[in-house]
Amino acid sequence: MIYRDIIIIGGGAAGLMAAIGAGNALRHSGAGKIPESARPLVLEKMPRPGRKIMITGKGRCNFTNFKEWNGFSEHVHPNPRPLRPAFYNLSPEKLTEMLGNAGLETVVERGDRAFPASHRAADVVDTLVRMVRESGAEIRCGEEAVSITVPDTETVLAGNEGNGHFRIECSGGQSYCCRNLIITTGGLSYPASGSTGDGLAWARRNGIAVKSTFPSLTAIVPAGYKAAVSRNLSEDRAISGKSSTGDLKGHIDRSTPLSAKGKALAGIRLKNIGLSVTVDGSTVYDDTGDIDFTDGGLEGPLGFRVSRKCVNAILNGSKVSAHIDLKPAVSQEELEARITRLWQEISEDSRSTGKKYGERFGILLGKLMPRELTAGFLHCNQGTDHKTLARKLKDWKMDIAGYVGYERCVITAGGIDTSAIIPGTMECRKIRGLYFAGEILDLDGDTGGYNLHIAFSTGYLAGQSAAASVIQARAFPSLQV
Repeated sequence: MIYRDIIIIGGGAAGLMAAIGAGNALRHSGAGKIPESARPLVLEKMPRPGRKIMITGKGRCNFTNFKEWNGFSEHVHPNPRPLRPAFYNLSPEKLTEMLGNAGLETVVERGDRAFPASHRAADVVDTLVRMVRESGAEIRCGEEAVSITVPDTETVLAGNEGNGHFRIECSGGQSYCCRNLIITTGGLSYPASGSTGDGLAWARRNGIAVKSTFPSLTAIVPAGYKAAVSRNLSEDRAISGKSSTGDLKGHIDRSTPLSAKGKALAGIRLKNIGLSVTVDGSTVYDDTGDIDFTDGGLEGPLGFRVSRKCVNAILNGSKVSAHIDLKPAVSQEELEARITRLWQEISEDSRSTGKKYGERFGILLGKLMPRELTAGFLHCNQGTDHKTLARKLKDWKMDIAGYVGYERCVITAGGIDTSAIIPGTMECRKIRGLYFAGEILDLDGDTGGYNLHIAFSTGYLAGQSAAASVIQARAFPSLQV
């Protein structure tokens, strides 16, 4: 059995930053040479660390957002207050400075979003791994924790720790134990990256409060966007919502084929449009920006931003509708007047002589929207004519049938109840020496660098806190187990 004072399970953004925080705190503690038993150890089940970082920002890695706390916190859900100590402990400026000192050049783009100057996520991962090693911490890949035994609670709380170690069994047969355990196993999104909810299941079994999880920053699927699938197939995940993580009402697997409507819209990006969302008839969101129609459904910056509200409402059995305003800069009355003038011009144009109504209406649509959008627009708004067009352009309603699940969502909403941790240290209130950080927590953000900063800052604070516990206990002499 291998002993370390600090073990971190999960080598993603939070886990790597926890190792950096712990390693640097121990290295600068004035304790002299750190023995092997005090070197923080990261156990990562995948062949390489940082797999999910590699796919963030479409491989460009928007690693933080430079908004100050008041602006940043508006993009954190469901309650940003528990994040505040971690945010101030590792601000976006401090994080960027740390990465810069480690050799990573960065740039800040529109919306205060920070990227590596190379726009290569691999450069961020390589920098973090280098920082882990320079801190004195160690990463071991291919080590999947399959069992974690918690030390006797009464013994630990009494201050008489004795053999109060967390014991970790890995799938390869190796055993580890530690006095301080940091769990950064992520949520359930993108399971191919290694996030399969292991830490959440373990927390529940050990009586730690876990809020219900659901996909966020995901594609929302308009009604009729996907082809119908036979209900006779018991494995039909697209309709049943069944996945490896259980049943989710409204889950429509991304691999479900597109319908004619979906094919007419997929691949189209709409810029500077209005998007509002209604839940049971009441407006819960209204903003302007860009949306993308993809093979999954409605995505893009605005689509992702509304997905959390949409998924949560669908799970609660509510009716959800998206309303697209293709002309947000003009009123309906102004648009009606413009359409009337255009229709008169088209009708009086000699080139329209002999053309059928549908042909002339097509010319009108081409003057009001991107030509590639017309087929999809008409497919969704059948029966529209030049008299009703303004209303449809201002309120293109799409009932939402469901959403893409964990297989391709960006982030998991829900997780370890933040009331179960101490915000100033990230330590679990119930079990001394246990820390949680990153996506496993019930903290998630909008798209724009918020989620990675949540992971980095909570991981860094957890690592520093665990190191402070080691320093206070003077646990540097090697402990033989």
